[in-house]
Amino acid sequence: MLGEDHPYTLTARNNLAAAYESAGDLGRAIPLLEQSLDDRRRVLGEDHPATLVSRSNLASAYESAGDLDRAIPLLKRAVEDSVRLLGDEHPDALIVYGKLARAYLLAGDLDRAIPLLEQTLADQLRVLGEDHPNTLTARNNLASAYQSAGDLDRAIPLLEQTLADQLRVLGEDHPNTLTARNNLASAYQSAGDLDRAIPLLEQTLADQLRVLGEDHPNTLVSRSNLAGAYQSAGDLGRAIPLLEQTLDDRRRVLGEDHPDTLSSYNNLAGAYQTAGDPDRAIPLLMRALEDARRLMGEAHPMTRTLSANLAAVLRT
Repeated sequence: MLGEDHPYTLTARNNLAAAYESAGDLGRAIPLLEQSLDDRRRVLGEDHPATLVSRSNLASAYESAGDLDRAIPLLKRAVEDSVRLLGDEHPDALIVYGKLARAYLLAGDLDRAIPLLEQTLADQLRVLGEDHPNTLTARNNLASAYQSAGDLDRAIPLLEQTLADQLRVLGEDHPNTLTARNNLASAYQSAGDLDRAIPLLEQTLADQLRVLGEDHPNTLVSRSNLAGAYQSAGDLGRAIPLLEQTLDDRRRVLGEDHPDTLSSYNNLAGAYQTAGDPDRAIPLLMRALEDARRLMGEAHPMTRTLSANLAAVLRT
């Protein structure tokens, strides 16, 4: 027996938490990551590289759970420590910079997200090279930020380049390639180009079902996005059943309190409202809004979106 505090034990605990997070089981991942960080700080010290990794991983899990109030301060601390101990051009420091920028993006703080993402991409191109997976991820994240800012003229070419590079470097079936294809399709949809968006989303979903399986979180994202594209095309006959299936699957796989589950409540309610069925839309939005307030607080972008959507349905 190695004991509770052996470095191998600490690594095993961290790896198990990462597996839970990859499966979307944040209810088990986060407590394990919190314990891992506490143990590594106690056993290895604040400045040990493994402690830095644990702090970054915990912040990422908070981000996945929609808890940006805890994720962002932790990522700021991780950036400061990484720069101080490793230097601002170390690959691990660049990864943490990218995570902080993505958290700003999710919080809707584009004024801080976009410059940080631009800086991160430039640094990774210089330090890691054009084809490094982290560089490809940074380009994808910057494109997503441009899309969020409504700047599709910069977002779409960057997403097209990212997908081409990932196909060349990582291959057709790599999870990052599938994500890049999904993101490009989403940008086409935002630009109103459903003729390119829908076939790409259909291909992505088919590939993810084959490569990742029915219940993988990325598969659920693609199914939701395809349903949204069908809805944008006015095809509620295909959109609503797909949204209903996605909500059922997310409740089962991710749990009631996962941000993606709340998003599914909102998306399905929107489709019911579009179909002229507010009696089914209102209870879904009320349920999701109550959960978002409890989990994320009044100021979170998800809470504000749900509140506005519910008010719009009630006015109608």
